[in-house]
Amino acid sequence: MITEAQASTSKKMIDPASCANTAAATSAYISCAGAEGDVVLVVSVGAITGSITPTFEHASDSGGTGSVAIVPNEGAIGAMTANTVVRRTINKNAIQGFLRVVGTIVTGPSLFACGLHYRQKNF
Repeated sequence: MITEAQASTSKKMIDPASCANTAAATSAYISCAGAEGDVVLVVSVGAITGSITPTFEHASDSGGTGSVAIVPNEGAIGAMTANTVVRRTINKNAIQGFLRVVGTIVTGPSLFACGLHYRQKNF
């Protein structure tokens, strides 16, 4: 977990948006280069018409080479309830280098957002 919030780096994975399907709720691969310790993921949902279940994948580059699912330290996130925020962590050493969120939507739309935070390594 981030112990010095002022020293943390924040990146958006998915802007807050009404996502009609899984493709709209899937981010690009975000670089975690320079992170140390745990990467903190913050997932937010607003109104949900059907269901949305966020999962995470990591890869060795921004194109998704070698992409595989990765489960956060606290466990997977199940189908989310409307108007909630969930926090999960993944150890930086478990990530190949790039991370993305996949919001699986069964029936849309769902208001969805995801961001990540980490402590920058001092080189």
